[in-house]
Amino acid sequence: MPSPPDAGLCASCRHQQLVPNTRGSVFSLCRRSREDPSFPRYPRLPVTACRGYEPREDVDAAAPRASAS
Repeated sequence: MPSPPDAGLCASCRHQQLVPNTRGSVFSLCRRSREDPSFPRYPRLPVTACRGYEPREDVDAAAPRASAS
């Protein structure tokens, strides 16, 4: 599988889902977009600020924090 995109905050967010396609590309899907249409389904990367950011439990505590936007 190809390496994931440089996703910024999404890389350590519990709502990110990596979606590969048949051509070998990998896209970062925001699962928050399923319940809240104000979140883009495939946000423009890298994401540097997100009001819906929640760190994954398996991510180091030193991961970047989201700023309000």
